[in-house]
Amino acid sequence: MTDGRPNRKPFIVKKSFFILALLLLLPPSVTHAVEQLQKTISLRESVSIALKNATSVKKAENNQHLEGIDLLKSYGSFLPKINSSASYVPRSVIRSFSPLSTGSLIPVNDTTIQTRTETSSVDFGLTASLNLFNGFSDYAALRSALDMKQASGFTLQRAREAVAYDVTQSYYQVLLNMELLAIARENLLSARDILTLTDRQFNIGLKSVTDLYQQQAEVSNNELNVIHAENRLRRSKLELLRRLRIDPKTEINLEPVDASTMASLSPDLDIDSFAASSVSRRSDLKAKSLEKEAAKWDVRRAAGSRMPRLDLGFNMSTGAIDSYKMSALGQTYSYPYPSMDRQLRNGTDYSFSLNLSWTIFDGFQTRYTVETAKIARMNRQLDYEELKDGIVLDLQQVAGDYRAAFTQIESAKTNLKASESAYAGVLRKYELGASGFVELSASRAALFNARSGLTQASYNLALQKALLDFTSGTTIID
Repeated sequence: MTDGRPNRKPFIVKKSFFILALLLLLPPSVTHAVEQLQKTISLRESVSIALKNATSVKKAENNQHLEGIDLLKSYGSFLPKINSSASYVPRSVIRSFSPLSTGSLIPVNDTTIQTRTETSSVDFGLTASLNLFNGFSDYAALRSALDMKQASGFTLQRAREAVAYDVTQSYYQVLLNMELLAIARENLLSARDILTLTDRQFNIGLKSVTDLYQQQAEVSNNELNVIHAENRLRRSKLELLRRLRIDPKTEINLEPVDASTMASLSPDLDIDSFAASSVSRRSDLKAKSLEKEAAKWDVRRAAGSRMPRLDLGFNMSTGAIDSYKMSALGQTYSYPYPSMDRQLRNGTDYSFSLNLSWTIFDGFQTRYTVETAKIARMNRQLDYEELKDGIVLDLQQVAGDYRAAFTQIESAKTNLKASESAYAGVLRKYELGASGFVELSASRAALFNARSGLTQASYNLALQKALLDFTSGTTIID
């Protein structure tokens, strides 16, 4: 029967060579697509990636660039304004009626004659003006632009700090969910081992069928806990990818955080001195302070419209006629002109002027502008005071949570130690048949909660430290 079978070996060999050739001919971008979907990053790399891709940072950078252009415009207000114009008229025809002059040699019957003038000309003009005084509006605008430019730099710094904190929080959340998943899986393995033991004890008559069913239900419940932990981990990874703004299909692996950094933290913190130094470091408060000062200069700029305006003007113009013809009563007369170059050089007119203008009444427009600027200044003052008071209150709350995190860790360690000892004792009694399933299940649940609680307390301390740095304005950005 084997002789009747077709020989498939050559076909398989040809197919393998075809696949190999196809892989070799593929572009590098395609062959490395699978490799690009795998990425191992650290916390520092995550922050760096997010700072490059974050929309809030890009918007702050764009605003800083715009403030720089506004500052350049304010400098330009002290420079003269120059306008130039040029025109070339290849042909201009004018038809009109002219009165007949007394003593004309041309015989006419009417008192007027119709004339037709045809010209070709070139004209150039240059106008310059320099403001000498406008109520110091230009100076006030320059000071306001300088403050806003500096404020935009502090706003950008705060945006970068916010992105760094947000990514750090998401990074720690992924690590925490990874730890909780590992604990859930280990708890599931322990439950399965106990199920195996219970099944053997049931077979020899040491455990009842109720204990067996309860242990099976416990295993199923732990499997469900593992599924929930996997879902939480997947969602937290997607949230981190959302903040990094990289390919959502990328499978990221996170490097663990150095535990020695957390071990070196101390709960000792002087709230008063810490709050005072933090207020002077917060970049967003510095930005608000500069915006408040800029608003004062905006009021000065608006009030400058009440003062007179003095400008220095300069005008220069020149022109040349290429040809000039006039027709009247059927006769055409051509008038010769010098060359256009000579006309342009010798026909230049210029003038200097001092122009004084003062708006006596503008329908209360200046008053409205000034009042609007004053309201904007008062609103920025309120924003500054609100942010300053909020920083002090936030620091007191965050500092209290930071110190409480140390107490939480110590309590979690004590709880874990007691839960491990209790579970070990109950497990030995259960294996000997001296303890029931209810006691074992409660002890195991307490151990699982204690281990999860210690893990959460450890990452809570890391998050509180990151929040404390962000609130105090001491976030380190490489």
